[in-house]
Amino acid sequence: MKRQQFVILISTASLLSLSQPLFAHDGLAVAGHFEALWRKITGQHLPANVSMSNGRIEAQQVLISAKFAGRLAAVLVNEGDVVDAGAPIARIDASDLAAQLAGAKAGVRRSETSQIEADAAIAQRESELTLARQELQRAQSMSNTGSGSMQQLELRRSQLGVAEAAGRSALASRDEAEAATEAARAEVARLQSLIDDAVLKAPLRGRVEYKLAQTGEVVAAGAPVVTLLDLSDVSMTIFLPARAAGSLAIGDEARIILDPAPQYVVPAKVSFVASEAQFTPKTVETQDEREKLVFRVKLRIAPDLLKGYESRIKTGVRGVGYVRTDPAASWPADLQVKLPQ
Repeated sequence: MKRQQFVILISTASLLSLSQPLFAHDGLAVAGHFEALWRKITGQHLPANVSMSNGRIEAQQVLISAKFAGRLAAVLVNEGDVVDAGAPIARIDASDLAAQLAGAKAGVRRSETSQIEADAAIAQRESELTLARQELQRAQSMSNTGSGSMQQLELRRSQLGVAEAAGRSALASRDEAEAATEAARAEVARLQSLIDDAVLKAPLRGRVEYKLAQTGEVVAAGAPVVTLLDLSDVSMTIFLPARAAGSLAIGDEARIILDPAPQYVVPAKVSFVASEAQFTPKTVETQDEREKLVFRVKLRIAPDLLKGYESRIKTGVRGVGYVRTDPAASWPADLQVKLPQ
């Protein structure tokens, strides 16, 4: 396709994209805008050590899901809201769990009372055992001196055996009461955990992308309620031929230029290089279209940089990513970092 024809075809899309840029437009001439787009798409004027490919802005998506089935008492956010980590997203009706928790706490109190009673029984049995031993010793002494009968001695021995058995039974009852108390406390902890999980919270700072359920709806266990975009994990995925991807290392510098704002150059770093090649996706435009096998490369924008532009981050925005096959080489002038002030 000739350059003039290409400019005509992209003019409408480019003018529309200018109305919703990722970063604010600084009023460059429309002709300069088309010129930048042309150089960006075709890779013209790039040195041999710089490779490019088109892609689109993506952010890590997190699904906020229900841990258990229930009715949504409230969905507390709207699409587009930015929420902090730990902020409540939605609340599931947990009135039945609250009733179960009250019963479990009553069970704990019963078990603790049984444990106290078991301790008292042990003290009583220990006292009876001490008395039985003393009585047996007295009967033994009387039998040795001939002042006591053999029948009385045998009776004291039998009483000592009964006291020892009663002591063992009291110890077993205490162990059973302790186990029941631990089980009741564990049930309280389980129910309290479920009640806590009834409030769905944001695991990280992000923007609400989609609200998938509304207040009053019944959701299944594991059903997503809201999708959240991680505003600190924004990247562009591009596809490069083996000769370019093979020279990249994780952490290498990269550049991103977005279609709606070609006057800005966003710095990024190579965060991922695929270990296996794949056929070139139809939407990819590399410098050499004859390359059939390409490697997926991920260019991630630094989280610290993103903090200043959270309100302008938009996923799905298309652009072009650039990498250097020679890390020691300098970036050309038109790929020097340039950000909106």
